[in-house]
Amino acid sequence: MKLEYIVAVIVLLFAGQFFYGVLANPDSEFGGADGAAGDLVSEISPGYEPAEPWFQKYLFEPPGGETESLLFALQAAFGAIVIGYTIGYYRGKGESNK
Repeated sequence: MKLEYIVAVIVLLFAGQFFYGVLANPDSEFGGADGAAGDLVSEISPGYEPAEPWFQKYLFEPPGGETESLLFALQAAFGAIVIGYTIGYYRGKGESNK
């Protein structure tokens, strides 16, 4: 029972930290590392033109932003299921050995 309280406090702290960051910076845009790296390269070398990857024609391009978001959400859900199953499996295995 004590472990559940500790986990709940940790989850609340992380959620509070997230909401504090969003509320403290209401007009900020949270960009990814790819955009920041591209901006830095453009700043250092203004004439740089990135090469087109040779495998670009073989990659699947989703038809829209919604599809890309759906695929990302499915990937996150699948990862959460795998991690949850693994943790549950080893916790159940540990409790059955007692």
